[in-house]
Amino acid sequence: MAFFGVRLTDDFAARFDAFASSKGGRSVLLRRLMAEAMTAGGLEPAPDGPGPARGQSDKLTLRLKADDRAALDSASGAAGMRRTEWALACLRGRLFRKPQFNAGQALALVEARQELARISTNLRELVRAVRDGDLAADAVSDELAKVEAFRREVRDQLDGVRAAIDGAGDYWEAA
Repeated sequence: MAFFGVRLTDDFAARFDAFASSKGGRSVLLRRLMAEAMTAGGLEPAPDGPGPARGQSDKLTLRLKADDRAALDSASGAAGMRRTEWALACLRGRLFRKPQFNAGQALALVEARQELARISTNLRELVRAVRDGDLAADAVSDELAKVEAFRREVRDQLDGVRAAIDGAGDYWEAA
């Protein structure tokens, strides 16, 4: 879906929004005005509709001094995030007390989850084989060694996940 952006003075925008609120809102009114202009110009406008919803959000604008902007650029760059992503993660981490992850951290957690799922499948197959008696008596000790290796691997993965979540939580907490 296409997006048209228009720069307006704050006063004009506020007055237009006040007017548009009684007409269904800014987007509805703008689509209607555009359709009327196309019809007046002899063109067939597309059917009116809001298009796919993107979720409701509000814009927050910050004015930063040069040293604040440089610090923000440095912190967001070090975290592997864009400025807006970093600032939003900072707000969410502080407001909702939930860890926030950059793309690399999120990918690492997904990989850990996939590894744990693989281990779970292997353990399930091993338990089934032992339960059904598909293993010879001498093979059971070998399989028990595999179970111990799986246990250590699961513990290491869980420790990594815990460290990632704790680290993200600590990072976004206020100093």
